[in-house]
Amino acid sequence: MEWISTIGMLVVMLAIFYFLLIRPENKKKKELAKMRSELTIGDEVTTIGGIIGTICAVKEESIVIETSADRVRVEFAKWAISTKGAQTTETAK
Repeated sequence: MEWISTIGMLVVMLAIFYFLLIRPENKKKKELAKMRSELTIGDEVTTIGGIIGTICAVKEESIVIETSADRVRVEFAKWAISTKGAQTTETAK
């Protein structure tokens, strides 16, 4: 009978682990993938490296962004985009 309570506690711990860690992470990944697939020309984005720019071309697996007033264009893989819109320190908080 003691092993039943042990298995029960293990199942409860796994359920808590799933709902507190795994499920929110999967939800976040889906939202990020959706945002990246909906990027269009003219959107302002921030990369994971902190580069802010405006999208000027969208390709299958990459995008080209214009980073400044002097029209510097840089190509990034889509997975390198962290947020849509300029991320400031106030937004990050």
